Amino acid sequence: MTAMAPTRTAPDLSYLLDHTSHVLRTQMSAALAEIGLTARMHCVLVHALEEERTQIQLAEIGDMDKTTMVVTVDALESAGLAERRPSSRDRRARIIAVTEKGARLAERSQQIVDRVHDDALESLPADDRKVLLRALGQLAGAHLATPTEGPASARRARQSKK
Repeated sequence: MTAMAPTRTAPDLSYLLDHTSHVLRTQMSAALAEIGLTARMHCVLVHALEEERTQIQLAEIGDMDKTTMVVTVDALESAGLAERRPSSRDRRARIIAVTEKGARLAERSQQIVDRVHDDALESLPADDRKVLLRALGQLAGAHLATPTEGPASARRARQSKK
């Protein structure tokens, strides 16, 4: 005997958010790869340009663990886009400083990110875009602002390697 699946009483919010986020990430990755960047590299460049920030601060902003952050900054340094320098505010700390080449590429990458976001929202009427963005902003700033600690940590969706 086969058990009946429970009747769904509402749209599957988890699926909708996870699926659209995954597809957006794949589109973003493909678009940024055209100029030799990853989304993480873009994130570090843009946020390091905003103000003097340490590697730890940038890792927190980009939701990266220490190992991922080190690999990302190493790649940026190897490409001549950023460098580690002593902080002007705390001589014990090191900041990530963006080079002129990195600043030019960050400008291009921000244009790409904006285009990918615009393309994603283009299928919605203008009023719906505003409502969606406002609602997601409210969720991200309130009820869904902080992950809940549980017995087993929930894993983020992995990007498939092709």
